[in-house]
Amino acid sequence: MRISRGWVIAAAGSLLVAGLIYLVQPRSDSPEHSTNSDAANGASAALLFAQAMGQPADQITGTFSTPDRLGVMVVFTPTSNFTPDEADRTFNWVRGGGLLIYAAESGDPELDRALGVVRFGATVSGAGQTANPTVDGVTQLSGADGVDPLDPTSEQVPFMRTSSGFVTGYTQRIGSGIAVVLSDPLVLCNGYLEKADNGRLLADLLGLADPSAHVYFDEYHHGLTTSDLAPQSWVLTPWGAALLWLLVAVFVGLLLRGRRFGPLIERPAEMARSDVEWSVAVGQLLRRSGARAVTLGLLANATERVVASRNGLSVQPRERFWNALWVRDPQVAGDLAQVENSLVAASTTESGLLDAAQQLHRIAHPVAPTKTLERR
Repeated sequence: MRISRGWVIAAAGSLLVAGLIYLVQPRSDSPEHSTNSDAANGASAALLFAQAMGQPADQITGTFSTPDRLGVMVVFTPTSNFTPDEADRTFNWVRGGGLLIYAAESGDPELDRALGVVRFGATVSGAGQTANPTVDGVTQLSGADGVDPLDPTSEQVPFMRTSSGFVTGYTQRIGSGIAVVLSDPLVLCNGYLEKADNGRLLADLLGLADPSAHVYFDEYHHGLTTSDLAPQSWVLTPWGAALLWLLVAVFVGLLLRGRRFGPLIERPAEMARSDVEWSVAVGQLLRRSGARAVTLGLLANATERVVASRNGLSVQPRERFWNALWVRDPQVAGDLAQVENSLVAASTTESGLLDAAQQLHRIAHPVAPTKTLERR
């Protein structure tokens, strides 16, 4: 099979465009704050910082599972929603002794539900955020210009506030574990750790667990998952944008280079079937299905209609039809009644079926008697 050179050029161009987008986009922006990104709003420094502090650090990818060992799990702004089961498993893991650092601007619906996170749903100024003595040595923080503040309960202890007093971070004891919720993830991102006391904040939060605790960064919910095929995954993730551009390029290539696989073949005109062909087809169908009783029933009904039409009668209601037929043509009425009474017995064999069908045909279409011409 020959492949057109135009197809090869179109495919190579599509792959080149997709590759360039994949290589360029991760370095320019990371709105989901991925630990794979070195952008200012990425979180690769948090992963390196945990490793530099002597704590084993890994990413959760491929499939989502809570850590086997008690440690630290960091969740930055999920772009693929948690399922109810994933959120409940995360809550139970924290209650069993884990430390969860959950930093997201608008949050995840299911994870917010499981952890009891309540947000105002309105943006306020995030300038001049401060921290209280809950985190040692942290007094001033630098983050986003606008944040969606939290509305903590009595069990959720605030430690970060805006200059106007809105809560942007709190800790909560859940069973044997701790949940730390931040509405401004930028305070833990690459371009902000060196500002104000942001770096000290990250160290203090990781220090809430044992120094040798394993740190897990959730990257599973930064990609396309089986439970979330939302359009945002095609825009907010590098691989999603690359695949989207690849599909667009392939579509345009197919549109420009589209050709038929062969000449158009006219559809043959349908020929009308004769009544004989339909009758033969129905008869063969009834014979193959062994429906002798059904066949005789159809023939008897057809015979009644023909007799009724010939005598100017109506088949329905049947009682009136038979009463009128006995009056107008007693001979035909007697013959037809005799044949119909024997239909059940006739349907047991092929020969009985044929004999009953012939009798019904003679009643429906009687042959006029021929006159003998005598020679004079």
